[in-house]
Amino acid sequence: MFREEFVILIKYSFPVFITHLLEYSLIVASVVSIGHVSTIALAAATLGSMTASVSGYSIMQGFSSALDTLLPAAWTSSQPKMVGLWSQRLFVVTTATIIPILMIWFNAESILLLLRQDPKVAHLAGVYLKWASLGLPAYTFNCISRRYFQSQGLFVVPTRIILAVSPINALLNYVLVWGPEPIRIGFIGAPIATAISFNLISILSVIYGIFYVEKTAWHPISRRSFTGLGLLVQLGLAGVGQTASEWWSWELIGCALGPATLAAQSVLLISSSWTYQAPFALAVATSVRIGNLLGEKRARHAGVSANTAVVLAVVIAVVWSTLFMSFRKSWAYIFNSDPEVVTLVASILPIVAVFQVFDGTNAVAGGILRARGKQSIGALLNLSAYYVIGIPFGIWLAFKRDMGLVGLWVGLTLALVYCSVWGTYLGITADWQKEVEKVLDRLAIESKNTHRVEEDEESRF
Repeated sequence: MFREEFVILIKYSFPVFITHLLEYSLIVASVVSIGHVSTIALAAATLGSMTASVSGYSIMQGFSSALDTLLPAAWTSSQPKMVGLWSQRLFVVTTATIIPILMIWFNAESILLLLRQDPKVAHLAGVYLKWASLGLPAYTFNCISRRYFQSQGLFVVPTRIILAVSPINALLNYVLVWGPEPIRIGFIGAPIATAISFNLISILSVIYGIFYVEKTAWHPISRRSFTGLGLLVQLGLAGVGQTASEWWSWELIGCALGPATLAAQSVLLISSSWTYQAPFALAVATSVRIGNLLGEKRARHAGVSANTAVVLAVVIAVVWSTLFMSFRKSWAYIFNSDPEVVTLVASILPIVAVFQVFDGTNAVAGGILRARGKQSIGALLNLSAYYVIGIPFGIWLAFKRDMGLVGLWVGLTLALVYCSVWGTYLGITADWQKEVEKVLDRLAIESKNTHRVEEDEESRF
């Protein structure tokens, strides 16, 4: 079983890794294209990207995690059309959520000034967010469509789409930021390029889903798409607590320490987020695989898959740790040539190398919890780890012990250790037979609702 799951998880993870890596590159490309303009421009792009992640992208990722629980098990059950129905319902929920997020983005400059950010940086960050808002609805749709495809085992579909779009994104970033005078628009070209790319992914996803994918999982759009939203809201809010609380802690760290530190934080955050895509891809693959196995009533296999994923996460972490330690003195030059930024990044990369193990196992543990519908437990773990342990201790080291950004990263690394240990324990000690029963109960409720709707329609006719 272990060998079988090892092969399957690698097979599932690789296209997911490419997909998430390239999707993250859409955002990174905008920061990199601006990074060599000036340190102020890089700080503003970083702050704008942080704000977008904290107040927008992380929220949508959190809500979308509800589908990690529902779709894979539905696909292998006797009701595969629930995959389409639950996707439609989540789209309704997230559409309503977009409105307050856009209100924050369009008033970001005032908010950032209240948080005592540098006025020039705050102004440019606000401009960045206004243009980035053009891509938020598409980003939300992409989170849902990707899970719709992946739950059916169609992992290569999102990969193919983003492989087509990422070169276009790179070209747009170059042309709009650095291109010839009639086309070049400078700073705002980067968020515009990213927004265009997100929308292209949405368009291609719709085309692919209509013309190249079997309709087995699709549920016709009906009034049922607007009912039964409670479960999705419940799982989604818990998912926001699990996903966003972690995103927020990493995004907010260092934002009050000045432009040079913010630039260094940009390099570190992009680097660690880049390596995180591998264990996160494994976590996605693990959620899908466990969900499929639960839908097939294969409880023991689900447990073996969870244990295999933890082992794989450690293997991946060793690779990234070696990479950071080997190139730590020259790593920052990829993004910025400021000597102060380069030195600060080099001093923190050993810490980044150490927490790769815990970052990877924590990601996989989160995927196991999502497959079980335990986002609320993940949220409690992250909230207690980061906001009770990591951030207070990091702030104490940074400001009371004068360790600066290094101290903040040490504090958050300790939080990651706490999350990883507890999350892994909860994942490998789960009662998988009970998880199968939960899936069957959930589908039985939906089956009753389906029959009730059909009877209502017949009586009306």
